[in-house]
Amino acid sequence: MKNELQLSKNSQDFLENLTIYLFSSGKNSDEIEDIVQELEIHLSEAEKNGKSIEKIIGKSPKEYMKMVSNEMIIDYRTWFKYICLIVFGSFSFTIILDLLEGNLSYSFLEIFGHIVISAIFITSVFIGFTYISTHSHSIKKQGLILVGIAILPMTLFVGLIYLNRVIDTPVIHLGNTGSLIIGVITAIFIIGVSIWAKSWTLMIIVALLTLPNYLLHLMSLKYETKLILSIMITYGGIAIYLWILSKLEKRKKDR
Repeated sequence: MKNELQLSKNSQDFLENLTIYLFSSGKNSDEIEDIVQELEIHLSEAEKNGKSIEKIIGKSPKEYMKMVSNEMIIDYRTWFKYICLIVFGSFSFTIILDLLEGNLSYSFLEIFGHIVISAIFITSVFIGFTYISTHSHSIKKQGLILVGIAILPMTLFVGLIYLNRVIDTPVIHLGNTGSLIIGVITAIFIIGVSIWAKSWTLMIIVALLTLPNYLLHLMSLKYETKLILSIMITYGGIAIYLWILSKLEKRKKDR
């Protein structure tokens, strides 16, 4: 978090944790920004007068965060929008991958499983962010928590694939026309989210997850070779892209 005012490390850390806590509590982002900016001014003035952060927020940062959160209204409308984006976003990756294989067909278990896994992921994000913001941990431990949150849905999706092979449920076959319509809707969704977020990240990650595997299947290579190359290109490409993003972000902050 970049501050124009001079603040101690403790104050900066507290403001960052407060932002994460309020965000994970479902509060409106504009209101969060206003409260954090106002508190930033109070903390800066207090530190100029030789007062510690405890003079403003008390001895328990966690209790202060809870107090601020209780005074704010949950932004249900915005969070419903985010939840829909996450649910449809998880479907979009699957749909794009399946379209490259042919017409779409999904069992009731797959559809229900996607919704449940998305709900578990959203809940784990809220719980994880709240825990990180209210407890003092090293950067390494915070990173491990975030990695765990990221791995959780991937593990559940793998489990869903195997579960779908064992349990028979009714299957919806969309056919050529249905698959085309769903494919167009998914493409519009991905482009729309990218424009709304003002970022090409989603489109690039979707491309890296789908195109290498599809293009390699057109080549006369051994299955093992295709698999290794696909994994290397996909995850190597994502890693390089994220590295470039971090460098660009750092360059902006240094200006």
